[in-house]
Amino acid sequence: MVDYHAANQSYQYGPSSGGNGAGGGGSMGDYMAQEDDWDRDLLLDPAWEKQQRKTFTAWCNSHLRKAGTQIENIDEDFRDGLKLMLLLEVISGERLPKPERGKMRVHKINNVNKALDFIASKGVKLVSIGAEEIVDGNAKMTLGMIWTIILRFAIQDISVEETSAKEGLLLWCQRKTAPYKNVNVQNFHISWKDGLAFNALIHRHRPELIEYDKLRKDDPVTNLNNAFEVAEKYLDIPKMLDAEDIVNTARPDEKAIMTYVSSFYHAFSGAQKAETAANRICKVLAVNQENEHLMEDYERLASDLLEWIRRTIPWLEDRVPQKTIQEMQQKLEDFRDYRRVHKPPKVQEKCQLEINFNTLQTKLRLSNRPAFMPSEGRMVSDINNGWQHLEQAEKGYEEWLLNEIRRLERLDHLAEKFRQKASIHEAWTDGKEAMLKHRDYETATLSDIKALIRKHEAFESDLAAHQDRVEQIAAIAQELNELDYYDSHNVNTRCQKICDQWDALGSLTHSRREALEKTEKQLETIDQLHLEYAKRAAPFNNWMESAMEDLQDMFIVHTIEEIEGLISAHDQFKSTLPDADREREAILAIHKEAQRIAESNHIKLSGSNPYTTVTPQIINSKWEKVQQLVPKRDHALLEEQSKQQSNEHLRRQFASQANVVGPWIQTKMEEIGRISIEMNGTLEDQLSHLKRYERSIVEYKPNLDLLEQQHQLIQEALIFDNKHTNYTMEHVRVGWEQLLTTIARTINEVENQILTRDAKGISQEQMQEFRASFNHFDKKQTGSMDSDDFRALLISTGYSLGDAEFNRIMSVVDPNHSGLVTFQAFIDFMSRETTDTDTADQVIASFKVLAGDKVSRNGNLGGTRVPGREAPLQPGRGRASAGGGVAHNPPPAPRTSSRLRSCGESCPPTRQSTASPAWRPTRAPTPCPAPSTTSPSPQPCTARATCEAPAGDSPTERPLLTASRRGWGGPSPRSGGLPGPVPLTLYLCKALCQFFRGVGWAGRGWGRLSPLSLLAPPPA
Repeated sequence: MVDYHAANQSYQYGPSSGGNGAGGGGSMGDYMAQEDDWDRDLLLDPAWEKQQRKTFTAWCNSHLRKAGTQIENIDEDFRDGLKLMLLLEVISGERLPKPERGKMRVHKINNVNKALDFIASKGVKLVSIGAEEIVDGNAKMTLGMIWTIILRFAIQDISVEETSAKEGLLLWCQRKTAPYKNVNVQNFHISWKDGLAFNALIHRHRPELIEYDKLRKDDPVTNLNNAFEVAEKYLDIPKMLDAEDIVNTARPDEKAIMTYVSSFYHAFSGAQKAETAANRICKVLAVNQENEHLMEDYERLASDLLEWIRRTIPWLEDRVPQKTIQEMQQKLEDFRDYRRVHKPPKVQEKCQLEINFNTLQTKLRLSNRPAFMPSEGRMVSDINNGWQHLEQAEKGYEEWLLNEIRRLERLDHLAEKFRQKASIHEAWTDGKEAMLKHRDYETATLSDIKALIRKHEAFESDLAAHQDRVEQIAAIAQELNELDYYDSHNVNTRCQKICDQWDALGSLTHSRREALEKTEKQLETIDQLHLEYAKRAAPFNNWMESAMEDLQDMFIVHTIEEIEGLISAHDQFKSTLPDADREREAILAIHKEAQRIAESNHIKLSGSNPYTTVTPQIINSKWEKVQQLVPKRDHALLEEQSKQQSNEHLRRQFASQANVVGPWIQTKMEEIGRISIEMNGTLEDQLSHLKRYERSIVEYKPNLDLLEQQHQLIQEALIFDNKHTNYTMEHVRVGWEQLLTTIARTINEVENQILTRDAKGISQEQMQEFRASFNHFDKKQTGSMDSDDFRALLISTGYSLGDAEFNRIMSVVDPNHSGLVTFQAFIDFMSRETTDTDTADQVIASFKVLAGDKVSRNGNLGGTRVPGREAPLQPGRGRASAGGGVAHNPPPAPRTSSRLRSCGESCPPTRQSTASPAWRPTRAPTPCPAPSTTSPSPQPCTARATCEAPAGDSPTERPLLTASRRGWGGPSPRSGGLPGPVPLTLYLCKALCQFFRGVGWAGRGWGRLSPLSLLAPPPA
């Protein structure tokens, strides 16, 4: 039961003094005055009345339950005043006057008055609340009375930071719920509708009861029910509110919320007080338990420490010495382990024991408990006495160990020194007796004897140096005997053995020196003989090796002169063999003399000469080998001589034939080149001539076959050079293949030219003109020209070329982009250019279109005469002058074409074309004067030329056989001359000029035209 203390101030309670808040320093009456009139306002809302009924009933039952009772209806159950008085006793903890048990109204009124008087005694003034209203069951007055009780006993005593009652409770809620999201407590109505504030209060004090993070603000019913259920189940706070009532009410009842929240405050504050009291009791018990634990630890540690001291002291007082230093060192190591491992923990235990004892006494003194008295024999003084005895024994034990170790170290040092020196001496003398007794000098050479003598002298010096070590060994053994070393017997035995061995070594050393000196003198004589043998055997052996190498050397010769040189050198070598045999006999005699001296003096030679590895057996073996190789060499040289004579005959035979075939092929190649360039006569004549030439070449093939047979014999004989000719079979084959290819290609070119001529209607004269122009610019005379020469050719024929136009023409004549233009490609190009011509009828028809109505009655064009009916024109090298003459320009570069002959020569008749009748140009016998070399001005020429047509042909029906859009076969009019042999074209051009003058176009500039200007190529 909560103990509520009455306040010292007086408060007024009543319906007319209600309010919403309490001032921080004002009275409870002031707080009530600020409340809204609950009987006028709050009870007007049935929902609020319902909430207050349920909340106040639950609050009353939470206290009446402690007295074993409860109420069901707050209006009815308090009417008799009995349960009201019981409620006040429970919540105040005080006894009220004895109630009246009568059932009459007066009894009930008296009981209620006693309760109201008790409330008034607590400083609360009740206004407008009388016992009659409570007895009559006035719900409004009953709820107001319960609210005043709640305010007085549940809310008034709440105080947080100088605020009390409602404000203190609100501040407490705000502090507890501040860390929680979605919780903002500002009042006791709206702030609690979503239920999160209730859950936050519970989670703040009992976090294990609420999973706050799983709550949702948009589910207030679940939140409220969760808080109410947890509070009722785990906090013993009855459920005073309904979640649905709170959620469905716009503004929940503030007094109901305050009442319920105050239960949380008292529940958590009561739990805190109980926890504080429990902690205080636990602390006292913990101190007592700790003290008891310290006492037990002291007794246990003290017993263990004293027992360890009692066991350790006898071990430290043991002074029995050991025989060896290893045993004493083990004792020292045990003592060091004691110091390093065993004692430090005990020192720590002793220190900790004293600390625990002092700490225990201090705690007992502070807690007003009697001082701790350890059991007998376990006092701190007892422990200190035992520890002091331990350290005294420890100090004496350490001094004894060190002295004993020093003594044994001295003995061990002497014994070890004796053993080391004895071992060194024994290791040095090991094998020395056997070495001194060894008779190795009997089989040694002179150099070995000298080395053995020097080695023996070094041994004697070493022996003298070891004399001091032997004396030291004896002295150390004597000292060990004096110090009573435990192993003196073995030391004496070993020392005696060393002394006896030393005496034996001295005797053997003297005997060996005498034997070495005697053997040295005997070997010096033998060494001189060996040296002489080596000086003469080495060069003789080298001579024989060189001779064998030369006799067995493979020789490769290619001419008869080389084999004859080898035979001459071999004959010269054979003449030196008798002298070499005499030198061999002398060398073998020296070796036999050395063997005789060794045998007579019982000297065992090693069997080999120290100065050379050449033995008599080697010399004899190589000499026999030389004797066998000489006749074999003779036979091989004779065979090779015969072979070279046969090869020379084959060379001369092949050279005589190759020197005939090779020049013949070269001559034919040159002739074919000249034929392909000159091309005299008609194409059919040229083709016939080339085929006859080809047959003559094929008939020469047997000569080539004969040469192949001779070449096969040379190859079988492995002959690789021939000084009698510069021609090889490979060169002849390549020349022959080139000859056949060239004649076939030339024949094919002529055949293609015939095909082109027949297909394009090109005359024989035009074809010759093409060939002459092409040959002129084919400077290398290879049958093809590069792009620069081809450009020059086009420019000379009247083409004004830009790069784009020239590239277009090159793509036509050189589609493979090889950079070369063949004659056949040139013919194809020129045939395409010349076939784009117009007939005479087409030209006359064009004249008529231009003349319009100015055609004369006789059918002539503007009074002009038909070409061919007027006076002959100038031949094709001059330009028409104003007076009808011809102005000669400087001639172009010389040509090989027949059309560049002088004007006085007659034109050869052209071959009749298969496409149309041929024209045969004739020239007047009067030649044109030669151009001046000093004046650039043109010279007049009165020569005339006419073109005669076969009978029956009209000039207007003849095709322009040699006309074209661009001139060819000669320089262009812009470069100072007319095109090539084109008299008909010039004839038509003059007629065109006369026509333009006749139709009245002279004023428009057409009258200034000349026939030659019309032949000029159009500008680029």
